Amino acid sequence: MVRDTILILEEDDDSRAKLTEIFQGKYKVLAFSNEKDGIEILRTQAASLAVVLVNLMIPARDDFQVLRRLSEKMFLSRIPFIMITSEQTTQYEKRGYEYGIVSYIKKPFHTGIIKQLVDNVVEVFQYKMELELTVKTQTEKLKKQNAMLKKMAEKQRHMNEVLIESLSNVVEFRNLESEQHIKRIRAFTICLGRSVMKLYPEYELTEEKLDIISWASSLHDIGKIVIPDNIILKAGKLTADEYEIIKSHTTKGAEILERVLHIDSKVFSDYAYDIARHHHEKYDGNGYPDGLKGEEISIAAQIVSLVDVYDALTSRRVYKAAYETEKAYQMIINGQSGIFSSKLLNAFTEAREEFEKIVKNYCDD
Repeated sequence: MVRDTILILEEDDDSRAKLTEIFQGKYKVLAFSNEKDGIEILRTQAASLAVVLVNLMIPARDDFQVLRRLSEKMFLSRIPFIMITSEQTTQYEKRGYEYGIVSYIKKPFHTGIIKQLVDNVVEVFQYKMELELTVKTQTEKLKKQNAMLKKMAEKQRHMNEVLIESLSNVVEFRNLESEQHIKRIRAFTICLGRSVMKLYPEYELTEEKLDIISWASSLHDIGKIVIPDNIILKAGKLTADEYEIIKSHTTKGAEILERVLHIDSKVFSDYAYDIARHHHEKYDGNGYPDGLKGEEISIAAQIVSLVDVYDALTSRRVYKAAYETEKAYQMIINGQSGIFSSKLLNAFTEAREEFEKIVKNYCDD
């Protein structure tokens, strides 16, 4: 609806007539001498009002009683109000502005000034309304777009998780490992990651990052799908050549993730590649395949490295029985299964009880 009407609330007949004369022709003018009629127009025709000119002495009560009532009914936030007054004090003007009026018309009237003032107020207010409508429309549009993008992202995430689950199950099947293995790896990764996040904020881990790292940990051994059965399932001690082939699962896994799989998340892909290639690196530099040392090894790969060792120790494998959790803990702390950083060992100690619960919750049949 076009805002083309001026509402004048002025008890003085001469002033009301003068203002009506000034604005007739350019605007539709509704002029009243009492508050009751004015409120009725505001209630029924607010959407058509371009501006309201109001003398607060309608009827003759407290100067700001009318304005207070109008403000309480939220009219001043929907329509620009200009006060008609002969008052000259700054304190009087200040009170009006505090209630939300936009300007003053001072008596005696100056026709040219009043016309320009009202035209300016109407123009600014209409621009403000159009801007607010545009912002509202764009905001709603963005909300719908964001909802759609979120839905698409969730769908893609689900597809990625199904793919990761399927691939990790293939690796478990090749290794004759139970379906609980990957569940434990993920749970251990989250548990140790949270402990590191709490104790060592310098690693800048977050819940979001840990969620991605835990899923990436599912593919840490994906390179084993290309290792021959007679080596990967060998119950006895491996020869030096066989051990070198086993070790190649790190680089093979990284190659598969880089060249063969195309998971629609660069962050996930980077974590998965790093973990697959470096989860057998050791803090003292005696790991493989790249001989990384210390903090050259990412915190994600360090976490999965310790988690993988702990799960190997506490699980039954074709070449060994499962160790008790106490024994596994001591072997890791004492460096019998490779050297880990003191920070990681502290975090592991903090999370020890949770690790033992995970072993019980996801025990092999």
